[in-house]
Amino acid sequence: MPATPAWPPRSAPRLFVSGPLAQDSEIALEGAQAHYLGKVMRVAVGDAVIACDDETGEWACEVVSAGKRDVVLRARDLLRVREDVPDFVLCAALLKKPNFDLVLEKATELGVGAVQPLVTRRCVADKLNPERAVSIVTEAAEQCARTALPRIKPVLKLEALLREWPDDRTLFFADEQGGEPAARAFTANPGPAALLVGPEGGFDEEERAMVRSHPKARAITLGPRILRAETASISATALWMAVAGDWSPVNS
Repeated sequence: MPATPAWPPRSAPRLFVSGPLAQDSEIALEGAQAHYLGKVMRVAVGDAVIACDDETGEWACEVVSAGKRDVVLRARDLLRVREDVPDFVLCAALLKKPNFDLVLEKATELGVGAVQPLVTRRCVADKLNPERAVSIVTEAAEQCARTALPRIKPVLKLEALLREWPDDRTLFFADEQGGEPAARAFTANPGPAALLVGPEGGFDEEERAMVRSHPKARAITLGPRILRAETASISATALWMAVAGDWSPVNS
């Protein structure tokens, strides 16, 4: 006899939905999500969809209705509880839109808990579309099978960030003028962390002095080369995850 196909199949579409989900609960999807499932993925009654609610975790759902304008899912099996998100905040100066989109996407894939967009004196952008940002991180989380979405915080000026900084979080400052080697600094300062990365033109001297004088700031270097702002955000986040986050053998 042929083997019973696994359920849900690995090819099942995956998306985030408004929750919370529970055993046998139903949720009606409309708009873009219904279009994606019905027109792009062509789901039919009985098909499987993987749904995450960013609260309880990841559920295997069954399509119970697939109409022209909505798709109704019923939650059947809890596959994974919501992941423990590393307590890491990426504080990134706003960049040109395609570059900051890349930062949002890759930060999500790497597992950050939150992104804090910043305005500094040399920023070429000073606004962020929050709906677009949430859409970018949601798509990235769906693609990389995260069960939690990073929080996109409201845009702040650098001065406000430093003024309101909590006493229990280390602020690693990616300073192109040098500092402690990043991996060593990350290892030596465990606990809640954040990474501060500047804009395309870097920080001016007054900003640099202001950050370095902050009691929770630790200036770090990312190596012998001057990195683009988006590269610095992505590479330093990956390094923190490897030595202090959920990539580390100690924390996995």
